[in-house]
Amino acid sequence: MTSTIRTGNGAANTAAIKQLFSRYKIMALLIAIAIIWAFFSWKTEGGFVTPRNLSNLLRQMSVTGILACGMVLVIIAGEIDLSVGSLLGLLGGVAAILNVTHNLPLPLNLFLVLTLGLLLGLFNGYLTAYMRIPSFIVGLGGMLAFRGVLLGITGGLTIAPVSSDLVYLGQGYLPASFGVALVIVLFVLALALTWRQRANRARHALPVPPLWRDAIKVALIGAVLLAFVRTLNSYDGIPVPVLLLLALLGLFSYVTTQTVFGRRIYSVGSNMEATRLSGVNVQSVKLWVFGIMGVMCALAGLVNTARLAAGSPSSGSMGELDAIAACFIGGTSMRGGSGTIYGALIGALVMASLDNGMSMLDVGTYWQMIVKGSILMLAVWVDVSTRSGR
Repeated sequence: MTSTIRTGNGAANTAAIKQLFSRYKIMALLIAIAIIWAFFSWKTEGGFVTPRNLSNLLRQMSVTGILACGMVLVIIAGEIDLSVGSLLGLLGGVAAILNVTHNLPLPLNLFLVLTLGLLLGLFNGYLTAYMRIPSFIVGLGGMLAFRGVLLGITGGLTIAPVSSDLVYLGQGYLPASFGVALVIVLFVLALALTWRQRANRARHALPVPPLWRDAIKVALIGAVLLAFVRTLNSYDGIPVPVLLLLALLGLFSYVTTQTVFGRRIYSVGSNMEATRLSGVNVQSVKLWVFGIMGVMCALAGLVNTARLAAGSPSSGSMGELDAIAACFIGGTSMRGGSGTIYGALIGALVMASLDNGMSMLDVGTYWQMIVKGSILMLAVWVDVSTRSGR
């Protein structure tokens, strides 16, 4: 009898822990980032948290973060894309060739590369949605084919040097005054959105949180924004790739939460057959999700080429692992139908922090791969364990 009661209490405690972790997963990730930063700061005697290194860290994170913005939509829709690393390398190589060999002006270069990324993404989506080839196989084939095309067009050689205007996309910094203006704009936006949320809840007769709670939330957002900009301005300013990532965060968060297309992505991943029977063109949704992924690969390829000031035939290698891991770490479910853009970017920050910190400590490449692979498996295990029994 006693053992039965203990077993019941243990199951109840486990369920409570799972529910608590699921509800505050993002908070747990932020605490994990704080622990990672504290550990590397201790081991590097403060070198990890200097403004210069944090600026480099965020710039390094931008490539994985851009890929994660597209990958999270693909996974929410119940699919996977293993070709993103090779596609990033191919599109970055095309950008370098157009810049170095053909001397195309930057706007035309950007247009052509982004268009090519969209077309290749739509091609992957067509094979998956309309030809009914499993996305895993489409991605695996693309991983090999795109890398082969990249090696072919570059001859296996690095294409360099790219022009200074292209380099600015990956290495440039914004003036300090722009950073201050950005803080003001984002703080006012957070204030307006919080007030709008309170008004909407009151209009629909839903419980409205105490005013002091929302005031503390907005104050914390303002403090984080101010610390973020002051830290980066104390070095050279906000890196251009970081600004691009912030813009994508806002855009994709709006699409996934405020548009019909965004709701359909979640619906397709949650229950594709029910969504189809309700009149939604499931194939079209999946087609355009892969198209968006192709555009994100193009943006990431441009930023990566600009950051390296060259197009390398090895660019994007293992990029798909970082992007997928960032999504899973950030709370995106491998089953589809669940995930957030900001969660994926926090996951990308976790991966970039580990890469940066282990590189500063001169940890062997094989250990870095072991750690990243283990974290990916841990993230999936957490997803499975916290959702089991639902």
